Amino acid sequence: MMNAIRGRSTAPKGRGRTGRSATRSSDSSLIIVANRLPIHRVGHGSKAHWQSSAGGLVTAVAPVMQSTPGVWVGWAGGDAKIRPFQHDGMRIRPVHLKRSDVEHYYNGMSNKTIWPLFHDAIRAPEFRRDWWESYVEVNHQFSRAAIAEASDDDMVWVHDYHLLLAPAMIRKARPRLRIGLFLHIPFPPEELFEWLPWRTQILRGMLGADVVGFQTTGAAQNFTRLCKAYCDATAHGTTLTHAGGATAARAFPISIDFDWFDQRARSAETVRRVSELRNRVGKERKIILSVDRLDYTKGINSRMDAFEELLDRGLSSVADCVMIQIATPSRDGVADYATLRDDVEKRVGRINGRFGYPGRVAVHYFRRNLSRDDLVAYYAAADVMLVTPLRDGMNLVAKEYAACRSDNSGVLVLSQFAGAAREMGRALIVNPRDTDQFVKTIDTALRMRRRDAQTRMSSLRSRVKAHDVFAWCDGFMSALRG
Repeated sequence: MMNAIRGRSTAPKGRGRTGRSATRSSDSSLIIVANRLPIHRVGHGSKAHWQSSAGGLVTAVAPVMQSTPGVWVGWAGGDAKIRPFQHDGMRIRPVHLKRSDVEHYYNGMSNKTIWPLFHDAIRAPEFRRDWWESYVEVNHQFSRAAIAEASDDDMVWVHDYHLLLAPAMIRKARPRLRIGLFLHIPFPPEELFEWLPWRTQILRGMLGADVVGFQTTGAAQNFTRLCKAYCDATAHGTTLTHAGGATAARAFPISIDFDWFDQRARSAETVRRVSELRNRVGKERKIILSVDRLDYTKGINSRMDAFEELLDRGLSSVADCVMIQIATPSRDGVADYATLRDDVEKRVGRINGRFGYPGRVAVHYFRRNLSRDDLVAYYAAADVMLVTPLRDGMNLVAKEYAACRSDNSGVLVLSQFAGAAREMGRALIVNPRDTDQFVKTIDTALRMRRRDAQTRMSSLRSRVKAHDVFAWCDGFMSALRG
């Protein structure tokens, strides 16, 4: 478990000094700065209350914040102004965003410019000055909130692509703070990043951090090369020296709370739910599972096409197997996502129309949010897990699946373009754009001997257990403490 940073500093807020402090006092606190808060509001009127959210960032960071005194700065969703409050052992400081901020900073710059560009430009990014201006202003808002919460000896940990300018903004106001930045998505190579009209401003914003963490070594190397080209930085190993000081740029592959998933998968309730699920789809059928946000980077259409071809070639039938696709709704207001939703649903209908018969459908498709307990039951029931994004920073679903296979059964099929593939080489690695290879790999997974599957899964579980979310946090925080 991580070495928690206990207590709060008594130093007055706002009294920084020139230069960065190399050490932190034992009573320092941690300020998390992220686009969204780790909670969301449910219910109406007197029954309204705050509930912990799901998602990669929250799943990874919430266990840390619950054991470490500090503050989480983020947007609560909606446009209501909310005062800071306590929730589940954390101080919550909401940032207020106007509707225009959400449209320009979030839907625009973050999700129509940076997101597609950093994911291999799978969709063409758009570049608009009004989006950029909003992005700058909202980064200032988050930075001001963090500055107001942080004492001089505290540490600030900024998360993800929505807030790439915040480290330098915070640094300018409070030079003594130790500041970390972790990017949860890929960081692109030079030939893509250079498309950005504001490439130098973004790089300088990131260099405001003492430590910039990436999912893979390749992403850190991309960042280093760009800083040398555009920010006059010099590299010494993983450290960049630049006009603002020194910044470490390293890979810190994110992970999960292995023990929680493992124990939950072994529980009597999960065992009961797995039995019920298998009875419903047919005990004799193998379950092929996919769990994704409904996003064009996840390769859902390519996966559906490969499964359809598997059935079309007669390699398997709906009597032998069933595919379950769980797709969490995502950014429904963005046109690309609405189009993707329609495309996926048409494919599901076509496959079921071609191959299903009474009592047996080829694909069960769920477009809704499921609880972690629900997901654990599906993970524990699935014989084959398809985690096949076209590009992904890490993909925690792959690790969650391995953690839930307490008997070492199950086969993980993993895209070579997911960051997890760097760690989970005992999965069946596939190029999701190569339909022939994809079909053959699914067929191999369905036919794999139990002993071979157990050998592979045992190795995967050992890796995830040894490198869990607490090890991830320990590694980053150790680097940030300097």
